[in-house]
Amino acid sequence: MKVSDVLGEAFIAVNLPGKTKTEVLEGLIALIGTSPKVLDLAKVRQAILDREKIMSTGVGKGFAIPHGKTDAVGDMVAAFAVTEHPIDYQSLDNEPVRLMFLLVGRNAMVSPHIKLLSRISRLMNKPDFRAALLATKTSAEVLATFREEESRFLDL
Repeated sequence: MKVSDVLGEAFIAVNLPGKTKTEVLEGLIALIGTSPKVLDLAKVRQAILDREKIMSTGVGKGFAIPHGKTDAVGDMVAAFAVTEHPIDYQSLDNEPVRLMFLLVGRNAMVSPHIKLLSRISRLMNKPDFRAALLATKTSAEVLATFREEESRFLDL
């Protein structure tokens, strides 16, 4: 499964407003709230926030990957945002975050969830890819950037 297969233009925000970690997380959660795959948004929110309490999902290099597992989704659901401002996200490298990928999967779908997290991490480890995402102006550009990068570098 490709990252771009679970990510649609409707679930991408460029210049996501918010000045705190909580505000931008709520913005991402609101994005996926319109997905027909989301059965109970309150439970999805709780799964994401519970995971964040365990350890920050700000993995470094200006990127965070908030995620969770819950049966409040019918299938894997994702959202992506470039934040309007750098956010203090309590990242592992103590650097602010501007790129966020939210992934929520069903409890029973552990393997696909882990594989997608791994693919997202591999993509986001590329400095040129992160720079390209920061330069995007529209949701369509973001999705095209993901598709192009996947086609060049991932063995799918």
